[in-house]
Amino acid sequence: MTASISRAGLTINAPLHDGYDTILTEQACALLVELTREFRPRLTALLTARQSTQQRYDDGALPDFLPHTANIRQSDWQVAPIPADLQDRRVEITGPVDRKMIINALNADVKVFMADFEDSQAPSWAGVIEGQINLRDANLGTISYTDEQSGKHYALKDNPALLIARVRGLHLWEKHLLVDGEQIPGGLMDFALYFLHNYQTRLTKGTGVYYYLPKLQSHLEAQWWDEVFRFTEQKFNQPIGTVRATVLIETLPAVFEMDEILYMLREHIVALNCGRWDYTFSYIKTLNNHPDRILPDRQVVTMKQPFLNAYSRLLIKTCHKRGALAMGGMAAFIPAKDAEQNAAILAKVTADKELEASNGHDGTWVAHPGLAATANAVFAKYLPGSKPNQLEVSRSDDEEITAAQLLAPCDGERTEAGMRTNIRVALQYIAAWISGKGCVPIYGLMEDAATAEISRTSIWQWIKHGKSLSNGKLISKALFASMLAEEAQVVRSEVGEVLWAEQNFARAQTLLLDITTSDQLVDFLTLPAYQLLD
Repeated sequence: MTASISRAGLTINAPLHDGYDTILTEQACALLVELTREFRPRLTALLTARQSTQQRYDDGALPDFLPHTANIRQSDWQVAPIPADLQDRRVEITGPVDRKMIINALNADVKVFMADFEDSQAPSWAGVIEGQINLRDANLGTISYTDEQSGKHYALKDNPALLIARVRGLHLWEKHLLVDGEQIPGGLMDFALYFLHNYQTRLTKGTGVYYYLPKLQSHLEAQWWDEVFRFTEQKFNQPIGTVRATVLIETLPAVFEMDEILYMLREHIVALNCGRWDYTFSYIKTLNNHPDRILPDRQVVTMKQPFLNAYSRLLIKTCHKRGALAMGGMAAFIPAKDAEQNAAILAKVTADKELEASNGHDGTWVAHPGLAATANAVFAKYLPGSKPNQLEVSRSDDEEITAAQLLAPCDGERTEAGMRTNIRVALQYIAAWISGKGCVPIYGLMEDAATAEISRTSIWQWIKHGKSLSNGKLISKALFASMLAEEAQVVRSEVGEVLWAEQNFARAQTLLLDITTSDQLVDFLTLPAYQLLD
C-alpha cells in the first residue's frame, strides 16, 4: 500500500516517482482542488441526467432534435475565428501519450498530432503522470527517447506537427486523487495539468492551448466545458479563446445537438469531428432496447451505411454554416509487409478518405504514420496549393437530414465468423488495456477502446433480443460463453504462453464474460476495467 500524501488539499494515493513532483506541484494541486470544488457538483448532475435520458430511450423514445433550442439552430451566428495554425488540419495522427509514440507522431507527415489521454491510453497512474511529463517536454521541444533494447535514439525533427491533447471523457474518474474524500474527474485533471504546465510555453511560440473533447452527449455538457475554460483563462489572466477545442461527435444523442454544442462553446470551439467508431458503439448502446435497430457484424458497418453517411454530411453542413471545421474519422489500418496486402490496405484507405473529402470534410485521421502519404494525396486533390480547408462547401442544397435518416436501421448479416472475430478482438484489447496499453495492433488494425466496445455491446444486444446467426444458431449467453472459451484458446496459441500470463488474459476473459452476459448493459467497459488497473 502506498501512503497517502496531502498537498494543497489534494489527497494523492499513489507513489510520486522521479519527475512526478514537477507535475504535481503545490500550484498544480491547488488548481485541481479549486477546479474540482467548483465544477464536480454540476458534472455529477450532468452524469445523472445522462441516465435519465437513457431511461427514456429504454422506455421507447428515440433521440431527436430538441424543440426548446430551435432558436439556436434557426438563428444566424458564427463561432470565433479559427486561429491560423488550426486552419489546415488535412491529416491528423492520433495515439497515446507514450514518449516514443509522441516523437514518432510529431515527426510524421501530418499537420496535427492528437496526444490521447482517452481511448488509446490506459489511464494507469504512471501512464497519466508520465504522459503529462512527455507533453511538457514535447512543447518545450526537448523530448527525446532511447530504446534500451535496440539502442535507437528518437528526437524531434524541425517543424513537428501541431500538438492537441485529448482529455478523458466526463464519465471517467481519477481514483488516485481525492478532493474532500471523493475522486476527481479524470478529464478535469488532464485539462488542468496540461494547461498549467504548457500555456506559457505555447503562448511564447505564438499558439494557444488546444484540446479535443470526447464523448459529450449534450450541449449542457459542452456548456460545462466552456465554463471550465473561462474560469481557467480568467484565473491565469489570459484572453477568452486562449483555449481552443475540437469536440468529437461520437455519441448518438450529440448528433442531434451539434448546433447547440457549437453555440455553447462558440468562443472556444474550432471544429467538430466524426468519431465514427465510438458513434457506432453509442448507436448500439443508446438504442439497445429497440429490437428494430440492431446492427449486423461490425465489419459491414462502414461510412457507406446510410445512417453513418447522413451523420457525416450533417456534421459538415452544421460546422461550415457556423464557421467551424468538420473533421473526418479514423483510418485504423496498419501497413502490411506483404506488398499485395499493403496495396489492398492503401486502396481501402484511399476509398474511405475520398468519401470524406468529397463529402466536404476539412481533414481526417490516421492511426499509423505509414498511412499519412495516402491520406495526404487524397486531400491534396481537394485542397490544392495553399488552400487550407473546405469551409466553402456548405452543402446548403442538400435535402434536410432527418432524425429518421440518422436513426435508420442497418442491413447486413450476423455471421459466426464475425462474432468470433469480435470475441478475439475484445479479449485481446481488454487484456492489453488492463496491462496498461490502450492502443493495440490486432489483425492488421490499430484498435482502441471503441472497437472493443462495439464488439462486446453488439453481442450483448444480440443476446438480449434473441437474435440468430446467419447459420441459424441462436445467440445466447451459453453460446457466447462457449465461443469465448474456444476463441480464448485460439488467442492463447496466437500470443503464446508467456504473453498470455504476462498480459492478464485470464482476468480479461472473466471481465469480458461478465459484462457481455450481464442482464444490464455496462455503460463503458473501461469503468470495471479501471478497477483492475494500477
